[in-house]
Amino acid sequence: MGERKGQNKYYPPDFNPEKHGSLNRYHNSHPLRERARKLSQGILIIRFEMPYNIWCDGCKNHIGMGVRYNAEKKKVGNYYTTPIYRFRMKCHLCINYIEMQTDPANCDYVIVSGASRKEERWDMEDNEQVLTTEHEKKEKLETDAMFRLEHGEADRSTLKKALPTLSHIQEAQNAWKDDFALNSMLRRHFREKKKAMLEEEEKDQALQAKASLAIPLVPETEDDRRLAALLRLHTLDSYEDKQRLKRTEIIHRSWFPSAQGPSASSSKASNVLKKLCQGRRPPPSTTGTVGDLGIVRRSRDVPESPQCATDSSLSAEPRGPPGTTQDRLQETAEAPRTSKTPESNRNCRVLPLGSSQKDLLYPSNPSASLVADYSDSESE
Repeated sequence: MGERKGQNKYYPPDFNPEKHGSLNRYHNSHPLRERARKLSQGILIIRFEMPYNIWCDGCKNHIGMGVRYNAEKKKVGNYYTTPIYRFRMKCHLCINYIEMQTDPANCDYVIVSGASRKEERWDMEDNEQVLTTEHEKKEKLETDAMFRLEHGEADRSTLKKALPTLSHIQEAQNAWKDDFALNSMLRRHFREKKKAMLEEEEKDQALQAKASLAIPLVPETEDDRRLAALLRLHTLDSYEDKQRLKRTEIIHRSWFPSAQGPSASSSKASNVLKKLCQGRRPPPSTTGTVGDLGIVRRSRDVPESPQCATDSSLSAEPRGPPGTTQDRLQETAEAPRTSKTPESNRNCRVLPLGSSQKDLLYPSNPSASLVADYSDSESE
C-alpha cells in the first residue's frame, strides 16, 4: 500500500533523496498540512467527537453526543504522568466557542466554558444496582480463601432478600408473555380510540357548518364544560311571554293618573286652577240675612249719591258670560224692579262698602258688604 502510494507521487527533477529526504521537506511543508498551521503555538487541529449531551450557552441549543467538530488540541498539564489535553471548538449553530478538557482521575471529560452538561449520570449504589467488582477485591477473592467464603455468604443473604421481588417480576412477565393476546388488546384499544376520534370529528364538522366557522376546534375539557354551565347566552323569556306580560300590565293598569309619575305636574296644575276658580266664584249663601249682606234701606228723599251714578254707569257696561258674579249682582239689583211699583220709584242702587269698581265686579271675599236702596218699594 505504501509502495503504491509512493510510486504515484510526483518527484520533481531537482529532487535529491540524500539532500531532501522526503517530498514534505522538499516542499517545506508539514505532513498534516493545514491541521498543523498553529503547531508552533503547541496547537494541533484534530477531529473531536462530543463525549456526551450538552447545552450551548450561546444559542441555548442542544448538542447531542457523537457530534464531531474540528477542535484545537493543546496540552495544559499532567495528572501524574498522564497529560491533560484541552479542546477548543466553535458551535455549528452560533459563534460561541466551547472548551473541554480531559479528566484522567475520573476517566471523564470536563466542560471548561461555553456549554453546560446535560445531567444524565446516576450513582449505581444509590439506585441499588449491582456494582462491578473492584480490582483490589478481585485480587483478594483470588488469594484469600476466608474472604472468598465471607463474600459468598453475603451474596447468598442478598439473594434471599431479593428473591420475592424477583419472583413477582418473573410472574408479571409470564402473564404478559402471550403475544397474540397483547396484540389483540392493543388493536382493540386502537379501534376504540379511532371510533371516538371519528365521532368527535363529525360533531366538530356539524358545529362548524351550523355556525359557519372555518377554524379548527380544540377538544373539549372539563374546565370548558364548567365555564359553559355558568354562562347564559339565551334570554329568560320568549317573545310570546313578553307580549303576554305587556298585555296583562296594560289591562291591570289604573285609568286615573297616579300622584307620582309624569302626570303629577298636570294634576297639580289642574288642582291650582280649581282653587283659583273657587276663589273667584264663591257660592251664594242661602242662609244669610239682610244684615249679613250689608243691605241698608234708604228713604225716598235721600238724593242719589255719586256712587250710585257710578253703579249706573257700570250697569251699561257689557256683561260677562252667564252665571258669573256680575250676573248675580245684576239679578240682585233688578229683583225689586219686578214689583208693582212705578218706574220712578225704582231707584235701587247696589254700592260696595270700601271697595273699588273691580272688586265690585269680581269680589274675592264672600262676606263683602253690599248697600241696596229699597226706599220706593211697597214694603216700606
